[in-house]
Amino acid sequence: MRDPDPPAPTAGGRARAIGLAVGELPAGPYNALTDVPGVRVGHTTLIHPPGVHSGVTAIVPDGVGPGSPLPAGVFAGNGYGKLIGATQIAELGALETPVLLTSTLSAFRVADALVGWTLERPGNADVRTVNPVVGECNDGLLSDIRSRPVREEHVRAALDEASYGPVAEGCVGGGTGLTALGFKAGIGTSSRRVPLAGRENTLGVLVQANFGGTLRVRGRTVTPADVGLPLAGSAPEIGSCMVVAATDAPLDARQLTRLARRAVYALARVGAGYGHGSGDYGLAFGTRPLRTPAGPAVVRDDDLDPLFTAVLDAVEESVLNALLTATTTTGPRGHTRHPLPAAPLLALLESE
Repeated sequence: MRDPDPPAPTAGGRARAIGLAVGELPAGPYNALTDVPGVRVGHTTLIHPPGVHSGVTAIVPDGVGPGSPLPAGVFAGNGYGKLIGATQIAELGALETPVLLTSTLSAFRVADALVGWTLERPGNADVRTVNPVVGECNDGLLSDIRSRPVREEHVRAALDEASYGPVAEGCVGGGTGLTALGFKAGIGTSSRRVPLAGRENTLGVLVQANFGGTLRVRGRTVTPADVGLPLAGSAPEIGSCMVVAATDAPLDARQLTRLARRAVYALARVGAGYGHGSGDYGLAFGTRPLRTPAGPAVVRDDDLDPLFTAVLDAVEESVLNALLTATTTTGPRGHTRHPLPAAPLLALLESE
């Protein structure tokens, strides 16, 4: 069944709220991808325990479409995944649909639904080609992935209900059944306000976290046992990580690809193992349309360092948010994953 009202963000559980802000740059008002003007996020969450813990997350830039593409770049740290639409972004440097995140075996149904939704948008009556962009993670540990539970109506709900403002995190949308670093994970988000070439810009990140490795927080390794949780068992953690970054800074596609690359590098900060079965992807887009009569000058490469710092910090904090805001989940084969508990974590860090 669909939960029509995904849980609201848990302010007390986020990294920044418990004193684990990352870096020196200030966050935006919601500390979320939606701090970037013109970017909305929506979730459809599917929970039918113990069989189904899945869903879809929609990232919807205002006005994006086949006739009004946005500059974009993509980077595959490890290409073991099904990032639908990646080759055209790499070739043309253009994003022409919203970005959807879901479960591996549901990705193809989601892409079809996104095409149908896009063709119906005003102004698209004559469109004959469209490049849907759909990322995925494998939620098969905690959900019946073979049932492919995400349907067209779920995709349309996430797209149509996408909104500005706070973004629900943890076990929502495309993050409902995910695990990372031995813990229950899911969706996490963060943002930074960035001084760039004489003006302030915003960079936002949303992470669909589902990867192996050993968690690192402020340089210290943290296992489930370290924070009083039962051992996770022998089931392998496979299934990838999708990192989506957006900015209102005037970047071209090449520069956005550089940003996407660093979004994947940032996963190393939290201990990502970049394993064989983990498709680790970064996708970055700008909110300034490609086709304008006279757009602002592109930022010089020499001035990009603050944005690079921002994406590294925001990805790290987004992953921590995903781990802290998730909820304990048991899947159809009895595997259980617990979120990262804030109080034991802080006690562990303070003990050093």
